[in-house]
Amino acid sequence: MKSLRIYPGNINMRFIEEAVEALEAGNPIIYPTDTYYAIGCDATNQRAIERVCRLKDIDPRRQHLAILCADMSQAAKFARIDNRAFEIMRRNLPGAVTFILPPATTLPKAFKGRKEVGVRIPDDDVARCLAEELGRPLLTTSIVTDSLDSDDCHLAMMEIADSYSPDVALTIDSGPRSCIPSAIVDLTDSSSPVILREGAVDLD
Repeated sequence: MKSLRIYPGNINMRFIEEAVEALEAGNPIIYPTDTYYAIGCDATNQRAIERVCRLKDIDPRRQHLAILCADMSQAAKFARIDNRAFEIMRRNLPGAVTFILPPATTLPKAFKGRKEVGVRIPDDDVARCLAEELGRPLLTTSIVTDSLDSDDCHLAMMEIADSYSPDVALTIDSGPRSCIPSAIVDLTDSSSPVILREGAVDLD
């Protein structure tokens, strides 16, 4: 499996384009977020979603699915965001928060009949750049490790990434992540937000 080194603040667009080509071909990739590294694919490609679900042993009929977006404008195309939800999200994003929202009809079969989708706009230049260049969100599912030290966590996640070869097209290595899970906020009823999981950020 190929590994690309891309650093926030000094993004190599040639490498981003290579990763986007893999996504457009329906291949999963491993990439950084502001919390963990994640396995992702084009969130509008049903077959790619099925591949990621098999890799992570996810049953999409029973388990939550999440998408990673470049910005609020992209998120609004794939989730239903009313005015109250928009204001809450605007105050807290980009950041380590997953917002649970009603899905839009633009999402593929894996999301049909579902009442919710997780939406992430991470505080990570590389992840947002991928979604921006792809022009669509990424289905995202974290590579989780029990390690609490960010340096050790990074090494552990790179070892896990290697274990997915050859099922994953490439890995983007962008150095250590926080290794603290995102907060999760349920905004399916935006008049009554519910914090389902505390994270590393102070929610506004």
